[in-house]
Amino acid sequence: MKGALRILFFAILVRPLLIIILGLHVRHKSRLPKKGPAVIVANHNSHLDALALICLFPLRLLLRIRPVAAQDYFYRNPLLKWFALNIMGIIPLDRKMRSKKKNPLSDMNEFLSKNEIVILFPEGSRGSPERLGDFKAGIAHLAKQNPEVPVIPVFMHGLGKVLPKGEALLVPFFIDLFIGEPLFWNSDKISYMESLTSTMTSLAEEGNFPSWD
Repeated sequence: MKGALRILFFAILVRPLLIIILGLHVRHKSRLPKKGPAVIVANHNSHLDALALICLFPLRLLLRIRPVAAQDYFYRNPLLKWFALNIMGIIPLDRKMRSKKKNPLSDMNEFLSKNEIVILFPEGSRGSPERLGDFKAGIAHLAKQNPEVPVIPVFMHGLGKVLPKGEALLVPFFIDLFIGEPLFWNSDKISYMESLTSTMTSLAEEGNFPSWD
């Protein structure tokens, strides 16, 4: 039942909104994984980010896609919590790390072991529209623990204007997504993070977009 509701939500509401009404332009879509396990990493500017990334995949994969989100944001409201877990398929992340004995990446590792696709925003919280922030090293630890799993970088442009941080109303604006080549763990955290940052920067420059005012 929950799976059917999730498919209906994306098929009837989300995909028409993002693809038809707003206009979702995807560059290098062939670089997306055809199945899991895989990790999608992207810049984070809007509540629509995870929805846009999920829409990149066919509906047949919908139930195997898991965005990571901070649980302190949606656990405060029971209805929002139910929606996030059951319709969005969120992997909740405890940013306060109350239990230091638990590996903070254990839930992600579990879903990857089930051949699912995990969506992660290495910047953590939402930043300024289309400005890349510093990536946290958690993605390097996840890659190290799953060295055979591809990590696909995605740069998103426009969502920070469609629904900026702190706003509730949508603003019509074209959305561009640039898909990078998959990265794999290279045995060194510093060089891995440098490679990921360099790839994301190159994807951001590919669109040759002017700076926001």
